[in-house]
Order: sequence, then structure tokens, then C-alpha cells
Amino acid sequence: MNFYKYFNSQKKQMIDFLKYITCLESPSSDKNSVDKCSAYVLKELKRIGLNVTSFPQKKIGDIYVAEFPSSGQETEKDFVLILSHIDTVWPVGKIKTMPFRISGDKIYGPGVLDMKAGILMAVFVFKAFKELKIFPRKKIVFFINSAEEIGSEEAYIIIRNLAKKSSYVLCLEPSLPGGALKIQRKGRIVIQLTAHGKAAHAGTPEKGINAIEELCCQLQKLRKIRTNGITANIGQIQGGEKANIVAEKASAILDIRFWKNSDKEKVMEFFKQLKPVIPMAKIDFKVESFTPPMEKTKASMQLFEKIRKIGQSLNQDLTSGKTGGGSDASIAANMGIPTLDGLGADGEGIHAENEHLLISSLIPRTTLLAEILTTIGDSPHS
Repeated sequence: MNFYKYFNSQKKQMIDFLKYITCLESPSSDKNSVDKCSAYVLKELKRIGLNVTSFPQKKIGDIYVAEFPSSGQETEKDFVLILSHIDTVWPVGKIKTMPFRISGDKIYGPGVLDMKAGILMAVFVFKAFKELKIFPRKKIVFFINSAEEIGSEEAYIIIRNLAKKSSYVLCLEPSLPGGALKIQRKGRIVIQLTAHGKAAHAGTPEKGINAIEELCCQLQKLRKIRTNGITANIGQIQGGEKANIVAEKASAILDIRFWKNSDKEKVMEFFKQLKPVIPMAKIDFKVESFTPPMEKTKASMQLFEKIRKIGQSLNQDLTSGKTGGGSDASIAANMGIPTLDGLGADGEGIHAENEHLLISSLIPRTTLLAEILTTIGDSPHS
């Protein structure tokens, strides 16, 4: 089957679909908006014939699992898991200042690359299978996360339950610039570090304990853990009430990233050992979220080799690489399941105002996904 020819004939419809779901803005923290975008995608998946299971959520958008049947008899562990997310980092209204637009080979827009292009690819692969009466070697389970950008333990639980029953996992996050697949990702711990002091009048600061000052002292210590690829970003700071009041409380949200699972313990031990600098001040911390690193494994490299050969048959020279960003692929990879990430479109500007995908990558990557799903049958690590 010439999937490239088919998807090329669908190019206009694909771009139109991408435009529609990009304009349906879906920031992680806006449940109503995320659910509206999901509803549109789910309507199309159901029209194609996928069975959809919903996991209702109170604070974040609902999470969904859609299934496309195979040509054979599935066993309990006989499906391919595809990971995607429909949420973005961009607030509602961003589409006005960062509109969906096409300039040469580039499509711009909030979330267009990360990762509504991945959603688009999966939908049109399923559409191709139905219209061309093609059944994949294995049943396909398509996971749609509503809060990947902020982390969701509810989503992690579902991913783990699905991954342990799957043969291999594909993640439709964008590729590395240039088209490389992702076989390594940094792990991430989001920590809230809080300093506690005592309020007083600014005219008599000796009667108080300044929590902001204590927090600043603690943040200076972060340079001690910025070694061996461990990074620590101070993303948010808040504290105090007014200029003439000694701050009673101050806190910072920290994003700590690392390449190895063993680094997590180093990070946690660092925070446990922190001591107040200012007499009588107090400090504490709590973990807001945790995503494990995606380490390079033998199982994932075996999967990559199979996909690299499929790429060669399509005149696509696939390479692999690593990135400091996190994704749901790390959850599956940490369970020892063969996992590959970055199978989405090529482009640049993730989380930046120049976010864009390359149109020239869209048809080849969608073709590659379809070929993988119709070619790889047995578990890549069996």
C-alpha cells in the first residue's frame, strides 16, 4: 500500500483539521476548553469506528483511550500503545496574537507542533485504515492525555496500566529538529520550596524574620546540585504582602531535571539536608509532580532498529537523540516496555512564540506511522 500517495492526497484536509484543533485552544489548566477540543477529536475518532473509553476528571480535562481493532485475535498483551496529549502551554486568547498561519513550508500556531500535529497524524492514520480497508498487525490503543504539560498522576496510572499490557509504545511528540527520534529524556521533579518567618514593621525589622530573605539564601544553594547534567530552574517566586511589612512567608516553584533515575535520590537528599540560614527561620519543601527520565534501553534500541529499517524502505534516514524535555513516554519506558518518542512532525519553537511545524515533514511522518503499525507484529523485544 502506498500510504505516502494516500496521505498526500489528503494534505489539504489534514491541514484544515490541524487548523481547526489548533484554534480550539486547550491550555492544561482550563478544563472546559480542553474538553471542547477533545470532543471534536473524539467525534472524528468515533465516526471512523474507534471504541472510546473516557476517564472523567474534576480539575483537568477528561482523559480518553480509543481502540482500533486488528486483523487477528488479540491476547491480553497484544496491542500497540500510542501516546498523545491534547493540552498546550498556551492560554486561551493566544490564537489572536499567535494565529494559525502558513508561511512557506512552515505552519505556525499555539500548540501546532506540541502536539496537535501528533493528534492529527493518528486520526488520519485511522482514517486511512478504515477507508483503505487495512487492518494493523495488532490492535492499537490511542491514549489522549489532557494534562501532559503540567503532569497528572491520574494519567500516569492509566499509562502504566496500559503500558504493562502493550507490546511496544509509540509517542507522537514532535521529533528533534531535523527529524531524529527520541530515545532519551530527562526526568523532572517539580518542587515547592517554602520559607517561614515572622511578620513585623519594616521600621523595626529586627523584630521579625524575613521569609523572602531566607528563601533567597536557600535558592543560592541550588548551584550545588547543578552538576552532571542536573539542572534546576527557579520558575516562580511569591511572598510578602507590602513593602513596609517584613515577609512572613515566601515560596518558589523549582523545576529540577536529570538524566538518570539514580539522580532523583541525589536531588531529594539535597532538599532534605537544607537548613535555615537566618536564625529562627524555617523551611520546608514538597514534591508537586514527578516524571521519571526516559533512559536508553536495549528494548527501545531494538524497537528503533526495526523502525529505522522501515524508514529506509521509505527513503527516510532516521536517527535518534535525546532531549531535556519530559513526556509521557518516560512513564512507559521506565517499566521496561520498548518505547520510542518523537514520532511526530518536525519543527521548532516548542513553548515559544515561533512554534511551527514543517509541512514537508507531515506526510512522511504520517506515512512512517502507518507503516510501523502495519509492519511490526511481534513484540520488538521478544
